[in-house]
Amino acid sequence: MHKWIHRSMFTASAAAVTLLAACGGGTDNEEETEDTESSAEETQEESSSDTVTYEGPNGSFNIPEDPQNIVVLAPSYVGYFLALDEKPIGATTQALENPYFDEEMTEGIEDLGDGTSVEQVLSLEPDLIVTLSSDENLEQLQDVAPTVTIDYGQLPFKEQLQEFGTMTGEEEAAEEWITEWDSSIEENRASVEESVGDRTISLIQPFEKGVYVFGNTFARGGEIIYDEFGLSAPEAVQEDAIDSGEGFVNVSLEALDDYAGDIIFTSPWQESETGSADEVYESNVWQNLPAVEEDNVYELDTAASFFNDPVSLESQLDFVVESLEASAEE
Repeated sequence: MHKWIHRSMFTASAAAVTLLAACGGGTDNEEETEDTESSAEETQEESSSDTVTYEGPNGSFNIPEDPQNIVVLAPSYVGYFLALDEKPIGATTQALENPYFDEEMTEGIEDLGDGTSVEQVLSLEPDLIVTLSSDENLEQLQDVAPTVTIDYGQLPFKEQLQEFGTMTGEEEAAEEWITEWDSSIEENRASVEESVGDRTISLIQPFEKGVYVFGNTFARGGEIIYDEFGLSAPEAVQEDAIDSGEGFVNVSLEALDDYAGDIIFTSPWQESETGSADEVYESNVWQNLPAVEEDNVYELDTAASFFNDPVSLESQLDFVVESLEASAEE
């Protein structure tokens, strides 16, 4: 992309995230509607034995004690189930194109496109559905199977993994992953702290003529850099993207200098019809940033940057550590 960017060793060949159109709408006649509702009732009845009461964000309801057919319509959360060895039977295209997932991880998972076809979900006969609280089909999905909703970023990733562990009966697997993760962080802490020193770090994704700057809760390595290693953000980033609880801040190109750290992790936000991130990368403002001048800019894979599940974090950790250690050698 640019000579000043160190590329992630995990860059995927396809960086763009493809979202498919809805696979089908609702039925138009009463008979078909009744058939769909009947099928949903039969599916729930078949899965109703050995249930437990689960207290979810969207209420209290019965879910299978050991769910076997889980559909995950919230793309950012598929990796949690893979980490628990609870492979979903269905997931969205965006999740399946996560560059951190290898072919074996996703083999056998039905591609549900953008996840808006209730009929396609129903055809998989799920006994548990996990989706975002903003899902416009929530009411219909709840008629298909017990449906747990997620508010993105509401829980730190370790607590979210524990929550999914409770949901699937995999509490022990969740704790094992957390123990191993904490051990990996401690193994790298001394080297990272020595390499970084008192320098600040920013996570920046440009678009057209503006910039998104991220904190500690919106992936892109933020959880690792700011929370796990406790490294410093520029004062403006700390105030506007971290302490505010917002997770990110949209700033103008002219204000970028206040948000740019001594070390930058970056990738383009996305292309548009009217311009691209190159308008930022090629600007004098960007080129004159100390991190750019000192060759301390590291490129994240754009498609992978959106994910902060356990599987993704493991790969991000390797890249973050290698990049920060390299920054000490520049």
